[in-house]
Amino acid sequence: MNTTPRISAPSPACRGWLGWGALRRKIKSFTPSQPPPAGRGRGAIAALLVLLLGAIAPAHADKIRDLVQVAGVRSNQLIGYGLVVGLDGSGDQTTQAPFTTQSLENMLQQFGITVPANARPQLKNAAAVMVTADLPPFAKPGQTIDVTVASIGNAKSIRGGQLLMAPLRGADGNVYAVAQGSVVVGGISAQGKSGSSVQVNISASGRIPNGASVERIVPSSFAGGGDLMLNLNTADFTTATRIATAVNRAYGAGTAQPLDGGSVSVRGPQDPAQKVAWLGAIENLDVQPGDAPARIVVNSRTGTVVIGSDVRVSAAAVAHGAIQVTISEQPQVSQPAPFGRGQTAVVPSSSVQVSEEGAHMFKFGPGVSLDTIVRAVNQVGATPSDLISILQALKQAGALHADLVVI
Repeated sequence: MNTTPRISAPSPACRGWLGWGALRRKIKSFTPSQPPPAGRGRGAIAALLVLLLGAIAPAHADKIRDLVQVAGVRSNQLIGYGLVVGLDGSGDQTTQAPFTTQSLENMLQQFGITVPANARPQLKNAAAVMVTADLPPFAKPGQTIDVTVASIGNAKSIRGGQLLMAPLRGADGNVYAVAQGSVVVGGISAQGKSGSSVQVNISASGRIPNGASVERIVPSSFAGGGDLMLNLNTADFTTATRIATAVNRAYGAGTAQPLDGGSVSVRGPQDPAQKVAWLGAIENLDVQPGDAPARIVVNSRTGTVVIGSDVRVSAAAVAHGAIQVTISEQPQVSQPAPFGRGQTAVVPSSSVQVSEEGAHMFKFGPGVSLDTIVRAVNQVGATPSDLISILQALKQAGALHADLVVI
């Protein structure tokens, strides 16, 4: 008798979460009464373990680090003013941008060079720019960050320019970085003497990779005592509860507590070194986020419509057509009869025409899904503007079960 166990697809009961006791019972139920031939029974049991362990794994889960941000761990914006020199005649026109000349004169005075008061330098190779950068969290002095350089005058291009030393200040007015370096521009522009010009992208702004050196540390509350706050990227009560549950399951009850739909308070060690490793372990925990709300986002300027997968429509019939009104003016001249006493006059004549295209009517059944909505709209050839009007009408009729957001 062949005692090799037969393995079939797992039943619906096996597809959910199985405890270790249930797993052992499943394995025993497939164990043959007699030792199987070498190499056959072991392979079958190993295949069964793979099937059952695959059923135990969660269907969809995200890392906590992808769902939250740690309070106090954030970047800071920096801004500064500077001069870009070395341009090939594409700099500011100093008669229209006098601050460029003033900035250059102030800089030359620091080097012991005094420009005569009656002199009006015509600078074509310099441009006044604003320099911006994002200071990442935990940045230390000596590290470098990228900066963005943008012209504030009438320079045609800053391609090939060199940014002179420009201090970057934070919102508190302190200098946190110093920028300097060659500007990299992704656009190009050219103009002929006849007035013809060609432009690709923007050549009045560019970037300097690693163009600023950090000079000051931004104080952070991470190394201090107290509980840590995990702020959700998208506020959701279900997700906040599941994050707290996952942390408590891994580190004990009471470790995490959801405060509201947007934040979770987590109690951790007071030693900064231990806190780093502990927070890194928490960020790697798997959590299944809550379902996204049913929402439709409409951009009325560009005609872009984004429909979520959970959007549903109740039973409704929609008829949509376009009405066109055309008004044309054709003035006529009224000429009096010969030897008459009348005068020539212009008589206005207006022509008004109203036309309506054939309206298309389609019906939604109860509980219609996103795929059905898109298919019905495409069949009638509705444009994005028509779709926006249809969605707004369905919302007013109470047939659209979703949030309609217009941006």
